[in-house]
Amino acid sequence: MAETGLIAAAVLAAAASVSLAADISPQRQAELEHMVIQDCGSCHGLTMKGGLGKPITPEALAGYDPEGLAAIILDGVPGTAMPPWRPLIAEAEALWIAEYLKTEKTP
Repeated sequence: MAETGLIAAAVLAAAASVSLAADISPQRQAELEHMVIQDCGSCHGLTMKGGLGKPITPEALAGYDPEGLAAIILDGVPGTAMPPWRPLIAEAEALWIAEYLKTEKTP
């Protein structure tokens, strides 16, 4: 019985995350896309195929879920050059970026 409740909670949390990401305005999406290309691209390469940071192409991120990637975007990776972006973007925006990286054909 408790397991069913945990599964339901996980499904609701995932649905809430998706709807939050969908609520981002087209203008903000364009700003986030620009940030990915300029800021993320400065370490991960302008083609996102790697540089100082690892590749973040859809192929390289295929094994990662968007929520996990959003957590990395928000909190960074201690001991690496990956900074936390939480002071600059909201959780829904980090999830939008994660989904964008997993699906879009970045430059």
